[in-house]
Amino acid sequence: MNGRVHRNPEFPVVQGRDRIAVDGREIGAQARICLMLNKPRGLVTTANDEHGRDTVYRCLDGAGLPWLLPVGRLDKASEGLLLFCNDPAWAARITDPVSGPDKTYHVQIDAIPDAALLERLVVGVDCDGERLAAKSASLLRHGAKNAWLEIVLDEGRNRQIRRLLAAQGIGVLRLIRIAIGPLRLGDLGKGAWRMLSVDEVDGLERHPCRAFPSPSGRRCPQGG
Repeated sequence: MNGRVHRNPEFPVVQGRDRIAVDGREIGAQARICLMLNKPRGLVTTANDEHGRDTVYRCLDGAGLPWLLPVGRLDKASEGLLLFCNDPAWAARITDPVSGPDKTYHVQIDAIPDAALLERLVVGVDCDGERLAAKSASLLRHGAKNAWLEIVLDEGRNRQIRRLLAAQGIGVLRLIRIAIGPLRLGDLGKGAWRMLSVDEVDGLERHPCRAFPSPSGRRCPQGG
């Protein structure tokens, strides 16, 4: 790099300033690639799992994509919108708890909530040394024994919704992330993925109120 040999693959590089060559051939910065996946339940959000479980990368097999990292996480039992990108700086801005976009979830619970419960989810609780709270919580619909809530988070703590509800004695039956900022899951099939447009990538940093359309995507080769 810049005429010197560096053998540390994690040596910091300033894009646009440093010149990088491999075997004497100069290489440029790779174009940013961002995509969204409708994560199926049962996959873990990691590249390699020490327990041999299926990972979200199964859905990208055979697509000929470059290295991509998940932008945030969804736990094994959760479903829905998961972003991938090859730009760590962009990913850090999207997941930043202060300036990043809100995340919206549809959550099926094993109870019928009243207004007081919804209010307590927003007020929040102290759990294991952390303050857990929703930005908003509303009832979507309910049956005789369970209900669907829409919960919006403005930060992403580990298993935040499940822990927040458990503190109220409520169990989660399904948890689906349906939006990140203005980007909505829409009708993208389970296990399917699609590239984000330039407007969508830029809009996630600005995160305006308007929602983007949801084109169809590519499906996970092994279903899900």
